[in-house]
Amino acid sequence: MRFVAAALAVLVMIGVADARTWRIRPGPNAEQELQTALIEARPGDTIRLARGRFEITTGLSLNVDRVTIQGEGEDRSILSFDNQRRGAEGLLVTSDRVLLRDFAVENARGDAIKVRDCDGIEFRGVRAEWTRGPNSNNGAYGLYPVNCTSVLIRDSIARGASDAGIYVGQSRNIIVRDNLAEYNVAGIEIENSYNADVFGNTATNNTGGILVFDLPGLPQQGGHSVRVFDNVITGNNTPNFAPAGNIVASVPSGTGVLIMANRDVHVFENEIGDNGTVNVLISAYRAEFQDPNYNPLPRNIMVRDNRFGRTGFAPAGDLAALSQIGLPMMPDVIWDGATLYSSSGTPRSENVRIVVRDNRSERAPNGVFLSLGLTVAGSPFTEAAPSMDFPPLLDLPEPERVEIDD
Repeated sequence: MRFVAAALAVLVMIGVADARTWRIRPGPNAEQELQTALIEARPGDTIRLARGRFEITTGLSLNVDRVTIQGEGEDRSILSFDNQRRGAEGLLVTSDRVLLRDFAVENARGDAIKVRDCDGIEFRGVRAEWTRGPNSNNGAYGLYPVNCTSVLIRDSIARGASDAGIYVGQSRNIIVRDNLAEYNVAGIEIENSYNADVFGNTATNNTGGILVFDLPGLPQQGGHSVRVFDNVITGNNTPNFAPAGNIVASVPSGTGVLIMANRDVHVFENEIGDNGTVNVLISAYRAEFQDPNYNPLPRNIMVRDNRFGRTGFAPAGDLAALSQIGLPMMPDVIWDGATLYSSSGTPRSENVRIVVRDNRSERAPNGVFLSLGLTVAGSPFTEAAPSMDFPPLLDLPEPERVEIDD
């Protein structure tokens, strides 16, 4: 047994000794050297980006497990794609247990950093930005893991995405913490994903601050168990600049939090205010769909212990008409009221449970709530039967805390 233990220790030491550090410095050969490092790296290697600006003309990709790409800081080591001619992303990662930290990706032609089909990805101190500001020609996504398990995005920045600055789609076991998302259409979006904690973030100057969606026709559906807490979600009033046809093109400017067709979502202990349309919007998926397994209704939604600031001072989209129906004050929380939908021509009903309690507001002790009374998902707003009565105070179990090994 002692021989076996000694042999294993030797193998571990050999693995550590074999790990290499690739050092890449700005200059005329930097792009080729970086491409070579990404292709020839072995598990355990680190690719170090020196301080400076790297001019990149083609998309980069990594498909080796257990590689670290590390710079000198998000404002010091910058991968610039101003002159990108090829590639759908700035950086594409398709491997497991990868750490991306302390560098920036600017002005990618498509998505800034896309990570696909992975088990274990960490973004730490990464910035994804389109420097011309909100523009429909910007790439869709900044930090973009999809179909991944064990996702950690922390201490990072996303600016200018024409869809979502930080987007986690069809993934499982997710932590998004202590990030800044600003001047995107959607600041942070959790879509068709299971078990996500979104906390400590600042989402400001987006069209919508934080979105929790579930959409039809995707390989992973039934998004659930999302906690959105201890965030600052303020001043999200940037006009919507998503290209026509994108799902987020329907998000009204001035939305703090938008929950659509997801279940077991708890929004608590956030600061949410200065959003011109609504602080929290809870809605069914409104478009037609053919997927027989899709449920378009939000279910088991808890909104509690938040601090609501002003809202409703510049309502946009279909909700702009609310200012004309004689409400005594604009609501902090709006629910469309849907409890029925049609699937493959068959009517279906759902025990939709929405709980709004123990919030603090400048205008009312527990905030202001409004149900639009649109009982059937996707009903036209002309059929609204508004009610400001709070829904019943039910006990909704909170999703479990997400644990990811750093």
